Amino acid sequence: MYKKIPPSPPLIRAQELGVAAMEPKPEAIPLLTPYKMAGSSFSLAHRVVLAPLTRQRSYGNVPQPHVAVYYGQRATAGGMLITEATGVSDTAQGYKDTPGVWTAEQVEAWRPVVDAVHAKGAVIFCQLWHVGRVSSYEFQPGGAAPVSSTETMVGPQVRHDGTVEEFSPPRRLTVEEIPAIVDDFRKAARNAVQAGFDGVEIHGGNGYLIEQFLKDSANNRDDDYGGSLENRCRFALEVVDAVAKEVGGHRVGIRFSPFMDYMDCHDSDPHALGLHLATKLNDHGILYLHMIEPRMALVDGRRVVLKRLLPYREAFKGTFIANGGYDREEGDKAIASGYADLVSFGRLFLANPDLPKRLELNASLNKYNRMTFYISDPVIGYTDYPFLP
Repeated sequence: MYKKIPPSPPLIRAQELGVAAMEPKPEAIPLLTPYKMAGSSFSLAHRVVLAPLTRQRSYGNVPQPHVAVYYGQRATAGGMLITEATGVSDTAQGYKDTPGVWTAEQVEAWRPVVDAVHAKGAVIFCQLWHVGRVSSYEFQPGGAAPVSSTETMVGPQVRHDGTVEEFSPPRRLTVEEIPAIVDDFRKAARNAVQAGFDGVEIHGGNGYLIEQFLKDSANNRDDDYGGSLENRCRFALEVVDAVAKEVGGHRVGIRFSPFMDYMDCHDSDPHALGLHLATKLNDHGILYLHMIEPRMALVDGRRVVLKRLLPYREAFKGTFIANGGYDREEGDKAIASGYADLVSFGRLFLANPDLPKRLELNASLNKYNRMTFYISDPVIGYTDYPFLP
């Protein structure tokens, strides 16, 4: 009868048996596992996505050479990037030096950016936006009033640097004018694909035009685009339909933030709004749904995700991207549990151009500087964040 030998560490047992030591296989990091986006040809090497981040370095609304450097730095083989919000028309602007994709010059200027990302083997989507009432006369053609779902003006907003931003009274779009705005999104999507982008993300959150229609605090209409939940969602779904038909649903994503209260835009029932949208999007066969978390909770001294997006993840049949305050630990939990397919990182990716590598190594992270988020400098706070040695 053999005596049972108590288990020993692998290295000691190997030495006892006179064989080479066997290193234990490291566990896979969920954020760094591969993912195939169903219904597309996009096979990603990891789940870490660059979130759209306004940077205001596209002088005169035209992307510059340093924009290609910025996105190229953050591209990795099998990675996915989403650009900063990009205007669909000359009425879509509300901030200085944000890019557009409505002119031939802009389309040509985006090509080197796309090429820099593709050279690294990454996928890049262009986020399309219209700011609506979050604008002022100075940004509108001919000094006209900004357009919106409403004539109610956004109140003064305190910026990250303590300055106060003020906006001009908007003009409420007539029912007859709305199809032209939908068509602006369609044409911008076509232009983005012509510039080489792999697809487009429709910006449906953060208090901008689409959300001004979606949320009942901003939408005070009594026509086919206001009142009921279905009517308030009509404009957003018309944009989705037009864009998907133009470039194919496999090239289209959309971003929503039902729980956010930004730019005086909030909803009395954000859950119903989010669930209705997530469900209806299935009718259009789009590639992904990108949603922003409600505020995170502080548990034992650290921020944790409360997983309030789960109903929308379950309702939507395509790829689901979660965003909002994630770090490595919370991102790993989201992927490992099936709560999300991909996780997008904003400020952490801004300050760490090699973020996937740092997450892989559990390396320290560069700290971001809020004061340089929106300055015009082509290097400082933009392309000068250091890589790992």
